[in-house]
Amino acid sequence: MSNLKFKTNMSNISIVKATLIIFLIQFKSFSQDIEPRRWTSMPLGTNVIGVGYAHTFGDIEFDPVLQAENATVVVNSLALQYVRPFKIGTKIARIDALIPYSSARWEGLLNGVPTTVKRNGFADPRLRFSINFIGPKAMNPKEMQEYLKENPTYTTVGASLAITFPLGQYYSDKLLNLGYNCFVFRPQVGMVHKWGKWSYELTGSVFFYTNNNDFYNNTTKKQEPLFAMQTHLVRTFKHRIWTSLGLGYGLGGHSIVNRQPNNDERGNFVGGVSAGMPIFKKHSIKLAYGTTLTLKDVGANTNGFILGWSAMF
Repeated sequence: MSNLKFKTNMSNISIVKATLIIFLIQFKSFSQDIEPRRWTSMPLGTNVIGVGYAHTFGDIEFDPVLQAENATVVVNSLALQYVRPFKIGTKIARIDALIPYSSARWEGLLNGVPTTVKRNGFADPRLRFSINFIGPKAMNPKEMQEYLKENPTYTTVGASLAITFPLGQYYSDKLLNLGYNCFVFRPQVGMVHKWGKWSYELTGSVFFYTNNNDFYNNTTKKQEPLFAMQTHLVRTFKHRIWTSLGLGYGLGGHSIVNRQPNNDERGNFVGGVSAGMPIFKKHSIKLAYGTTLTLKDVGANTNGFILGWSAMF
């Protein structure tokens, strides 16, 4: 099959629309995901390291002007994550870092010609700072265990700021990339209410993008903020086993290329189920399934499976 090529007489705006659809299906399972137990307090003096594998696949709906049909994508990704809690005054805070590596394959018909594109490399890494303003204070493991035993019902409220760095694989002469070539700033505010073996979580996020001054075809791309909301219902069982059901929605994020606005606002529904369990005293595994559904005429409909392992030390 041939490499992905567009007709030379295709307008820059059409090319931009194609690329923005690709942004919808680039692997995001570790950054813009359905993330249960996001605001769970961690005891001081602990470190968590984790490795996750995700298999994502789906269909892409392009603008008809692009003459791209039957487009599909398959992405296999690995991510390494590190989390460390610390205290600020009496508040519990944490810092976490994420480094993803992806292998992606896009297939479809372009002007009726079968076309395949492959990319292998690092995606953009992320660094995130979080702090809980309401809820359990900064405690050591023994104090945390006693607090949870004495307080079966409590509410936690927190905030965070995640920064995604433009260090992933990016080619300015390619339409399909693993990296975004721009910084992404993501403030979050969230809460979790726990009662007995149940907990309910609600998180709101806004994604702010810096300009990509080295966009395709020597253009500059500006992207408006993307607003997202996600909610989870979590149930815990004996032996620290847990399950969750999550839903999310994202809206906004339309682009402007060389001061020309594009009608490419996103409207995405996200759903997922997760389960986790310990396999040793300080080791645990997580299984998850997630699906995305575009509510616009263009976008991507994907499914994904995640297997994760983490260790506390």
